[in-house]
Amino acid sequence: MPVFINVPTLLRSYTQDSKRVEAQGHTVREVVDDLERRYPGIRPRLMDEQRLHRFVNVYLNDEDIRFLDNLDTTLTDRDELTILPAVAGGAR
Repeated sequence: MPVFINVPTLLRSYTQDSKRVEAQGHTVREVVDDLERRYPGIRPRLMDEQRLHRFVNVYLNDEDIRFLDNLDTTLTDRDELTILPAVAGGAR
């Protein structure tokens, strides 16, 4: 069951500069595990052992997974995940 992931610029060095990749899984957690198998080193940029880093937002078809079942959110064939790292800063 393919799921498509939109990869932010900050993580593209892990995906051979691809902005959109494919992974397999029935939940977001399984997709992250598959991403790690395909692109070693990407998981620690997204999460610790059990949960997403607080500065990483993941959207399933434009809906924040934190308001669904988080990493246990169920996926269907050809769903689209978007990874958005939070950006902070600005002028003083």
